[in-house]
Amino acid sequence: MVSGYSFRPRGWALALTVASCAAFIALGNWQARRADEKRALGAQLETNRITLDGTFLPDYTVFLDNKIRNHRAGYEVVTPLRVDGDHVLVNRGWTEAGPTRDVLPQVRTPAGRVHVEGITLERLPRLLNLESKATGKVRQSLDLGEFAAQTGLRLRPYFLEQHSPADDDLARDWPRPDAGVAMHESYSLQWYSFAVLAAVLFIVLSFRRVAQD
Repeated sequence: MVSGYSFRPRGWALALTVASCAAFIALGNWQARRADEKRALGAQLETNRITLDGTFLPDYTVFLDNKIRNHRAGYEVVTPLRVDGDHVLVNRGWTEAGPTRDVLPQVRTPAGRVHVEGITLERLPRLLNLESKATGKVRQSLDLGEFAAQTGLRLRPYFLEQHSPADDDLARDWPRPDAGVAMHESYSLQWYSFAVLAAVLFIVLSFRRVAQD
């Protein structure tokens, strides 16, 4: 009597493999979609690049709190720019917070007519804000309609994220909207590999030794 191998899969193993493969493929597809979304966002924002000439209104400057750069706490500085009778809220860049939050950093604002280049944004990133209405120089978030009502300024319906240089010592190393595409693609491949591995293991472990006459 000799022994050989026969493909005899168990029902529970087949069900577990199908469920695992479906989950791994779904996760891989999700990571692939995230990569596509970030790639498309990066391309879209490039089409939103504009140039404005106007005059900054430093008296209306707002400091957006809890902005971290290189593990240092600070603020993003937003100042209205007067442009042909309208105003645009310009996120000019980041500055480090002082040793105490009681004293705001001194930020230089270019005087006179300035040339500002950047990309338009429908909104700025928001943090959880439990206040029903944001006021004051330091805020967690900034809403266009709310700020217009408080200041009486006629605002265009977008923010401008400044990318052009200026003599104000503000950091403008904005994170790229398509940052992380390679990471999502790598994770996607990893999840697909797990699905293949699960299928291979199921096939290999389904072969069982049997006795043959």
